[in-house]
Amino acid sequence: MRSILLLFFAALTVFSSCVPNRKFLYLQKNDLAKKKSPTDTITRTYDLEPFEYRIQANDIISVRYQSLTQKEFDFLAQQSQQNAGANVATSGVLLLGELVDHRGEIPMPVVGKVKVSGLTVFQVQDTLQKLANLYLEGPVVKVRLLNYRFTILGEVVKEGAITFGNNRVSLPEAIGLAGGLHELADRSNIKIIRQNGNKVEVHYVNLLDENFFKSPFYYVHQNDIVIVPPLRQRPYRMYFGQNLSLILSSVSVLLLIITLNKK
Repeated sequence: MRSILLLFFAALTVFSSCVPNRKFLYLQKNDLAKKKSPTDTITRTYDLEPFEYRIQANDIISVRYQSLTQKEFDFLAQQSQQNAGANVATSGVLLLGELVDHRGEIPMPVVGKVKVSGLTVFQVQDTLQKLANLYLEGPVVKVRLLNYRFTILGEVVKEGAITFGNNRVSLPEAIGLAGGLHELADRSNIKIIRQNGNKVEVHYVNLLDENFFKSPFYYVHQNDIVIVPPLRQRPYRMYFGQNLSLILSSVSVLLLIITLNKK
């Protein structure tokens, strides 16, 4: 009787902590039913949702000017160097640029304030290029967003805010930047909190389904918060699984005491 009970508790603990492979494999589409996938062939294709980030207030953008104008007369290049030198001395990469004010504008020497909010990075570059053409010979303007920022919390290796130089980051890439997911992360129910104007939207995505490629949330947006929950098996694996030998020993001692008392 004692052996049967011990086996029962052991089996209960083991099976309650088991997680099938389909809970771990990313972007599935009947892949588990195949014994072998074809090699060196295109199995499927997906059209990704178009995404171009548009500049908004409080963004920091790097603006660099170069031209054929002599240095002493190239006021735009001089301003770029002064800003870069001062900001580097302050504390880092994120300060190497122009802050978009609450009106969505950045300063441009001689020209004054230039509206950039609502424009893509390339549109801002074209706008500043046209203005520079009015004052300089053969100018080249390079614009880059510096503070593309999102936050990942929950069952990831490195929780926290991530600032990235590229303004086009997919959710799988963002998870990779956070060190990847823990073994018992729920990949089928990832929460995305997104700011849309004065509203906050909450969405859920499933990274186990290959159809995620068609999702409007394939790309992470500026200031997104990504929350990865644990699987339901996590408590069993963390507490019961790790302490299985202790639990079985305790049950064994308890059953021994009960058996001795009956005698």
